[in-house]
Amino acid sequence: MPVQETTLVICKPDAVARGLVGEILGRLERRGLVLVRAELRSIDAGTAAAHYAEHEGKPFYQGLIEHITSGPALLAVVGGHSGTWRVVRQMMGATNPAEAAPGTIRGDLALTMTENLIHGSDSAASAEREVALFFPGLPSAGR
Repeated sequence: MPVQETTLVICKPDAVARGLVGEILGRLERRGLVLVRAELRSIDAGTAAAHYAEHEGKPFYQGLIEHITSGPALLAVVGGHSGTWRVVRQMMGATNPAEAAPGTIRGDLALTMTENLIHGSDSAASAEREVALFFPGLPSAGR
């Protein structure tokens, strides 16, 4: 399938620790999305701060930083047709797993608001910024 648009997906440290990366990526692939690039790595505090900059000053900000830097995460650029970021967000489910619909990643697998397994870009602009932050130099595919 030719990739028309890409977005960022992060399988957070809790997903890696619980052995759920394959399940999460498999769900995305079964939906028809393709893995463009992926890397298992630890996210440093500076990169985490840049990633979550829009939340700085909010009560939950420090918890976001602490969680995303607590262990290795699988960072992935996922591609598909136009609106790829929307498809990923729908598949993720609500941020709070208690409110996430059954059949979504968080609804089926996540435990808490903090340990909710996955991050996905929330707009085309965020996808562009986030892919560039984590994979500088990766050619744009209509993000």
